[in-house]
Amino acid sequence: MTLRRVMRWLLAIFFVFAGAMHFLRPALYLQIMPPYVPWHQFFVYLTGAWEILGGLAVLVPAWRRAAGVSLVVLLVAVFPANLHMAINDVAVDGRTFPPLLLWLRLPLQGVLIAWVWWCARRD
Repeated sequence: MTLRRVMRWLLAIFFVFAGAMHFLRPALYLQIMPPYVPWHQFFVYLTGAWEILGGLAVLVPAWRRAAGVSLVVLLVAVFPANLHMAINDVAVDGRTFPPLLLWLRLPLQGVLIAWVWWCARRD
């Protein structure tokens, strides 16, 4: 098995797990939604389903490229919530996080985008 295949499977597991968490623990995601975004619960479930479907689709060769583009769009779309959390020091379940950790989390979106893009390429 090639490195790209292994990383693709890890990516799929990552996104399916992350997406499932939107349904299992939606309150965690509702807490970090920026106030200017409407329909918080709808978008929490939508992004969860998007992550699950994208994670699975990246494993299907015929859907891989579209899944990669879709997941990149998703990662860009959720960036404002991560930024909102860092700027406003948003607590989750009453727990605050060190500001440095919240700010270091932001460039992680770029790493995830690169991982998705690399995995969505052909073998």
